Amino acid sequence: QVQLVESGGGSVQPGGSLRLSCTCSGFTFSNYGMKWYRQAPGKERELVATITTTGSTTNYADSVKGRFTISRDNTKNTLYLQMNSLKPEDTAVYFCNAVGWPQANFWGQGTQVTVSS
Repeated sequence: QVQLVESGGGSVQPGGSLRLSCTCSGFTFSNYGMKWYRQAPGKERELVATITTTGSTTNYADSVKGRFTISRDNTKNTLYLQMNSLKPEDTAVYFCNAVGWPQANFWGQGTQVTVSS
């Protein structure tokens, strides 16, 4: 049974920080590249960050570069997104995504992040 369980979302003031977690089970986590997406109301789902299977390479959307850090702990089957210097435009539902070869694709349920004063 594949499960991606997300946590860490909540409400924070501009300039604050949150750390999202995505704990995975039911598949070989270390064989999957991982991604964070987000979706704000009325907007398309946006790719936020990616990380390779070992964590050796990461990529970020321009809008979050320098503020967000994606990481993973393969011993704990967990993906993280550290979010610093949060802005109101970061408000969205954040989704964890696992991508395997050749076509496996698993999604978490999403966690709400709200940034407002």
